[in-house]
Formats: sequence, structure tokens, C-alpha cells
Amino acid sequence: MHSATVVISLPLARYRLDFTVTTPLTLPAFAGSTLRGAFGRALRADICMTHAKICDGCALLASCPYAVVFEPRPPSAAHPLQDFNQIPRAYVIEPPQWGEKTYAPGETLSFHIVLAGHAIEQLPLILWAFHKGFQRGVGRGDGTATLTQAWHVIGKDATPILDGPGGNIARHATTVPPAPDFAGHAVTLHFDSPLRLQTNGRRATAEEFTPRKLLMRLVGRIALIHEFHGAGSLPLDFKALAAQAETLGSDKQLKWRDWSRYSSRQQQKIDLGGVIGSWRLTGEIAPFIPFLYLGQWLHVGKEATFGLGGYRLELHL
Repeated sequence: MHSATVVISLPLARYRLDFTVTTPLTLPAFAGSTLRGAFGRALRADICMTHAKICDGCALLASCPYAVVFEPRPPSAAHPLQDFNQIPRAYVIEPPQWGEKTYAPGETLSFHIVLAGHAIEQLPLILWAFHKGFQRGVGRGDGTATLTQAWHVIGKDATPILDGPGGNIARHATTVPPAPDFAGHAVTLHFDSPLRLQTNGRRATAEEFTPRKLLMRLVGRIALIHEFHGAGSLPLDFKALAAQAETLGSDKQLKWRDWSRYSSRQQQKIDLGGVIGSWRLTGEIAPFIPFLYLGQWLHVGKEATFGLGGYRLELHL
């Protein structure tokens, strides 16, 4: 099947979470990792029935909502796409705008989360875990806040779906508008959060940021999310797509942005960074449009789960 005709049927939704700060709360310049940590700790604390230190070997692993959402396990059998020790999570945290900030009591702190596939079924649990995480303390000084409202967001429109923690969630769409029909030969990706790509387990250099590396990382990410969190595997010819990506022209207006995060698992600060700016691709881009379109929700590259690799897609007619 030609890649452009592949139907990507994946439930997908973006939500905005509004919190009212109750004690001074400080977030780092890029807060995605901090927010994910608070979410994961609260989710595990409220869900885990065994209180084991690790999930490996747990008899409840297959049905545990924490494992399904936060630590999904790869298949035990060989996979035709790649060998991996983890599969993509079915959520993306999109933190507030770049820059360290301290929120005073009474101020509103807002950020977005994107849920895909089966993770949407866990929305009540996910919202409750975020609320509990902020009740326990987030960021430097363990500032606290209360979840006051959640919104379903499509483009510039936002519809309230929850007033206060623990309430009923209003019915809402769990699909995004379809990708546009596009027969043009140029697109631009505007990266608002740092894009990180890797080569053989190491950070890719500027010269290694190629259309093939970008697009095949994106195609692979969406294919795995669709397979493990959605309706099954997609009928894709990865070799043909990779060959097609090799033919595309590339004009990069990118600059490096450094940042760091503290890993509670490794007990150390990890220096990270990625590129922001614009990347124009030219040529026969049509086979990649469905993936580029959905990538605006699902992000691309390393650490996409906590908000890296976020972009806006511009189509040049």
C-alpha cells in the first residue's frame, strides 16, 4: 500500500489543565520532566497494590493502569521494526512557555497534555494523579496547587470538561480533525521546544540532522503508538519511505538550546539540549503528510514524552 493512502486511525486529544497555586511554586526553564515526575510518582502511589520498588515481575503488571500508562512494556517476541527495551508512551506533557518562573499563591498555572489511543480511557485517573501530584508538591521547594479545571483543546478552541478534581468529565471528541489534502512540494516545521535526535545511541550532530533521520524517527514513533496503544500495526513500507526521505531537500534555520534536568532514578543532573527554529523540507513530501500532521500532537525525537520535539506544521501551497 502506498504510504500516503495509509489510514492512521488513532484516538487523540489535547487537554489543558488549570491549577490554582496554594503555596509558592517554582518551575525550571523547561518543566516537562518536573511535571512528568510529579505525575508518575502520584500515579504509582495511588495505583500500586503491591508497593514493590520496581514493576518487573509483578503479577498485576499486565492489567495495572500505572504500567499501561507510565511504563508500558515492549513485546517479548522479536519486532520487525526494531529491537527496543521500551515502547513510546501514549501521552505527551506540554509544559508552560520556556523560562523559569515562580507562581505565587492564587495565580493560575496551566499546561497541556496529549493522550493517544487507550490512554484516553484513563483520563479520569490521569487528571486525578496530576491533582494529587500537585497536592504533594512540585518543583523546587515542593510548591503546591489544586486542579481547578480541565479543557479539551482543538486548535484555538477550548471546551471545559472538568470543574475541580474528582468530578465527572464531560463527553468530548477523542479524534483530531483529518489531515489536509496536500499536493504541494514544501513544508516547514517550526520547533517551539528542543528537538533531539540520536545516532547509534548518541546525540546526533548538526550535520546528522537529515530529512531521513527526522522523518523516519517520526514515522516509527507514530507507527509504534498506533500498534501498541491504538488499532494495531500500520501497513507501511519503511524501506520505501526511507528512500523517499533521502530525496527531499532541506533548509535548516535551527539553533541549539541547552538545558538540564535532575534524574531521580539516576540521582544526578543530566545535561540535555536540542535545536529550535525552522526546518523546511522540499520535494515529494506527500507520503509523510499524515505523520507530519499528527506529529503536531505526538512530537518527535528523544524525550518527546515530556514535551521535547514539539512543532507547528506550515504547508506551502
